[in-house]
Amino acid sequence: MLDKLKKSFETAANHFIDFFENEDNFIKTANISELIAKTFQNGGKVLICGNGGSAADAMHFAEEFTGRFRKSRKALPVIALTDPSHITCVGNDFGFEEIFSRGVEAFGKKKDILIGLSTSGNSENIIRAFQKAKEIKMTTISLLGKDGGKLKGFCDYEFIIPAQTSDRIQELHMTILHVIIEGVERILFPENY
Repeated sequence: MLDKLKKSFETAANHFIDFFENEDNFIKTANISELIAKTFQNGGKVLICGNGGSAADAMHFAEEFTGRFRKSRKALPVIALTDPSHITCVGNDFGFEEIFSRGVEAFGKKKDILIGLSTSGNSENIIRAFQKAKEIKMTTISLLGKDGGKLKGFCDYEFIIPAQTSDRIQELHMTILHVIIEGVERILFPENY
């Protein structure tokens, strides 16, 4: 048992090392941080969505902008499209595949940003959300796993974590999201760093 658990930690560490050894990941993270900061400065907002654990990660990302990340500062407009009443209403009336696209249609504006999390890259409701965002002319950012699935290459920016299980993928997704938050704060609130 101990050896198997140790192997799990080793697998997680190796995924982080692989990510860290690709310089493009840092450049992308910095570019996305700058894009989000500029979007806020121009009066725009960020929408974010995901299913299951990725929905929890989406809410986590949003609350660290509307609340606080490391130090107190002005609240920033990030909306996680995870309201249970909305999801059950749209799921019942339009189908589960429309739960996020309807949220994008309701809240998204041209030059806003949509971030979608999908460990498979094949979640139909995430795909449709990105399709709606492109119609509106929002900027799109995907955090994907495995081989990127159907969403590979679809968004303006993407991270693909080539792990095979959702837990390992989500661990890196949340780290990427945390570093993006830090990047945005370093741009907008340098006095906090």
